Amino acid sequence: MALNLPSIRADFPILSRILPSGRQLVYLDNAATTQKPKAVIQAMTDYYENNNSNVHRAVHTLAGEATDAYEKGRQDIADWFFVDREQVIFTSGTTEAINLVVHAWGRANLKKGDVVLVTEMEHHADIVPWQLIAKERGIEIRFVSVDPVTYRLNMDEFEASIDEVSFVGCVHTSNVLGTRNPVEEIIEMAHSRGNHGKGARVLIDCAQASPHERLNLTELNADFVAVSGHKMCGPTGIGGLIVKPEMLDEMQPFMAGGDMIEEVFLDHSTFQTGPYRFEAGTPKIAEAIGWGVAINYLSQFDMHEVHQHIHDLAAHTADKISKIPGIKVYGDHSDPTCSGVVSFLHETIHAEDLAHFLDLGGFAVRTGHHCAQPLMRKLGITATNRTSFYLYNTQEEADAFITHLERVVGRLTR
Repeated sequence: MALNLPSIRADFPILSRILPSGRQLVYLDNAATTQKPKAVIQAMTDYYENNNSNVHRAVHTLAGEATDAYEKGRQDIADWFFVDREQVIFTSGTTEAINLVVHAWGRANLKKGDVVLVTEMEHHADIVPWQLIAKERGIEIRFVSVDPVTYRLNMDEFEASIDEVSFVGCVHTSNVLGTRNPVEEIIEMAHSRGNHGKGARVLIDCAQASPHERLNLTELNADFVAVSGHKMCGPTGIGGLIVKPEMLDEMQPFMAGGDMIEEVFLDHSTFQTGPYRFEAGTPKIAEAIGWGVAINYLSQFDMHEVHQHIHDLAAHTADKISKIPGIKVYGDHSDPTCSGVVSFLHETIHAEDLAHFLDLGGFAVRTGHHCAQPLMRKLGITATNRTSFYLYNTQEEADAFITHLERVVGRLTR
């Protein structure tokens, strides 16, 4: 059953915007952030207009309403990912979620000589935090390489390294290539063989996977999963770390103050249990409410259909623009598991210049290294242009983009 695109697009006010260039907006930067449906915008406005209060702190009416709405957001997110609500720690997004693992679990459990294994495909957020504590803890960081021809991880390298590894960090779906990694195999191998047979812990970055795949995180069996609300129709500034229950006991508080406290004495303090132990200060209340509403909005769709729609648009676009003289496309878009990301580069036109000409035509695309400079170096480039599709994009928009890109390249390379 095809998605009802006119009905879906009517839910997103920004998609009707006319840009300063006089062109209709064609939003193709969804891997950076998705647009927000009216239901999310209205829910957050309603909170501020009618229920604005801090949570978990008072017994007055507004505090009770705000707390109920905030915790309903946590429950909705837990239900979406097939986990218990006590496993959902609210963060500002995937970046904070990964940093929380590094500092709350890594500092408490890793010691000199331990090996952390990540990949060349990672976002900077899954590389830099490990670098920051590597010297402090005497940790060794190893990298699984990416094949620059197939755009896939070298799983032979992974298997050869895993026995000595204490922790694995891996992106589920690349924000540059669209490649879906064999995370199920990675998790199973890490748990069964890592850390000299004792089992390695695993963190999966699902920022790019969660918008188009209904992830059953209980079945996935990763120890930690990082997600961002704003990439799945939710507001910015909210995300989550979803943690196996037993992992919560292995984590130490990262930030202190506010609701993570149980009791404070002059010489020591005790802390809350569960996710609240890692949610210091006033939480992201409106954002949690908005994310929960976004989850409920997505629940009306068959996510297999959503993925197929997104993939078809990306595969069509990748195929057509690869035939434009001078354009190189990165990623294997013939793979049905590939996401809606299409990274490309012209051999002589600077990526930023090309992006400006695309913007003049109304097409919003991403340009740069996409917070993945090690991957860029492996591909022998410094940046790409990137289109990324979501459930509200249409075939007409994809074709218009292809036509405009072809016209721009033709004029700039005469």
